[in-house]
Amino acid sequence: MKIVFLCTGNSIRSQIAEAITKHLSKELGKDVEVFSAGSDPAGYIHALAKKVLEEVGIDTSGLYSKGIEEVPVHEADLIITLCDSAKKSCPKVPGAKVVHWSIPDPAGRGLFAFRWVRDELYRRIKLILKDF
Repeated sequence: MKIVFLCTGNSIRSQIAEAITKHLSKELGKDVEVFSAGSDPAGYIHALAKKVLEEVGIDTSGLYSKGIEEVPVHEADLIITLCDSAKKSCPKVPGAKVVHWSIPDPAGRGLFAFRWVRDELYRRIKLILKDF
């Protein structure tokens, strides 16, 4: 199964989702390829996104901000948009299931907001992977 997480900047939410999915798929023994991308990539990963992942033992090495054209979105089985802007710019992919999760942007709202986003994404992703 190929999963693509889309957001605008690919610096927080989609990066957290990618890292969690990689972590959980290994933990649960699931054969999942996961990617994240942004419609307007920021070119960096927010430091607090890395911090909240590392707090729970999730590897952040290899994460980098990238655009939609840099990932195999047209091969995806599941596309999950994480912000309303990404929902509007999501490419149409025949055969792919598209799901929208309106996850609030934690930027500028402090560490607690980043932890909430991490925990919410972890909960949702674990449910998806258990059903896979």
